[in-house]
Amino acid sequence: MGLLKSFNKRAKAETETGLGTNASINGGRFFNKDGTPNIEMRGIPLMERLNLYHTLLSLPKWKFLLIIIVSFITINLAFAGLYLFIGMEHLNGMVANTYAEKFGEAFFFSAQTFTTVGYGRINPVGFAASFVAALEALTGLLSFALITGLLYGRFARPKAYINYSKNALFVPFRDGVAFMMRMVPYTRNFLVNVEARLTMSMQVVEYGVTKNKFFQLALDISKANTLISNWTLVHIINEESPFYGLTKEDIDNSKAEILVFVQGFDESFSNTVISRTSYTYEEFVYGAKFLPMYHPNNDNSGTIVHLNKLDDYEVLELPKGSSFYHQNELQRGNQFELSNK
Repeated sequence: MGLLKSFNKRAKAETETGLGTNASINGGRFFNKDGTPNIEMRGIPLMERLNLYHTLLSLPKWKFLLIIIVSFITINLAFAGLYLFIGMEHLNGMVANTYAEKFGEAFFFSAQTFTTVGYGRINPVGFAASFVAALEALTGLLSFALITGLLYGRFARPKAYINYSKNALFVPFRDGVAFMMRMVPYTRNFLVNVEARLTMSMQVVEYGVTKNKFFQLALDISKANTLISNWTLVHIINEESPFYGLTKEDIDNSKAEILVFVQGFDESFSNTVISRTSYTYEEFVYGAKFLPMYHPNNDNSGTIVHLNKLDDYEVLELPKGSSFYHQNELQRGNQFELSNK
């Protein structure tokens, strides 16, 4: 498959995306589905480029908890080894006969000292053991202060709790075609003054050179006073659209990717939050529309939103004059064959 060599000249390319225009020096999508940049940093030592605080704040929960548990066990194993090195006779009140029992007593004494619980059955005797116990108590206090700060930072960090549809659709719309994707908040952290922006990246050939081109996709509605239910973003494909006149093959050849940027003010955090995602050409569906995901409750006194229906859509016929009509025919034919198997 060749790269796209022509595109809608009426569409004005963006030059300030910060994502680079040389298509030969980037690979894959620009943003992952979760909104993180698809970039790996190399060239300087790990410790110089590592932001430990940011890393611990952004780690998945299970990794963060695993690091805390492993660190706790490792620190106590190290101090238990120190107590064994100093000598068990310097820990008064131990009840142990075998080496394993002595190590267990030293480990749990270390855990009690580290957490400043101090049950009192075992106590250090002599300068060396007392010094190590005091050092461990200080280490424990500092460690728990750091963990408390990280837990609060993770708990209180502003975040846009938004889910995005798995696919973006080319939909029959107002006697033409529109490009649509939708999103929905999945907690009660409702946003106000919400603004959305779509940017399309394409690889095109200009004067024999392959370049990345970026185009802003004008939205039918780009701002909302509040986001309390699902919101479908609609880009109408007209003569000003970079999609105008392109076929599915053209879009595939250009390795098109839609970058989605959403920001709004979260009243709970009293802060502006930002959310990102992207759709590649492999996640486009030609000739479909999203199915409703909300309805009134039984007594018609409120509205129910089904978050699990965010990705649901049905296949439709695109207008015959559309450049995507032939692909729509193939798609509906494939679905008919699958349904009869």
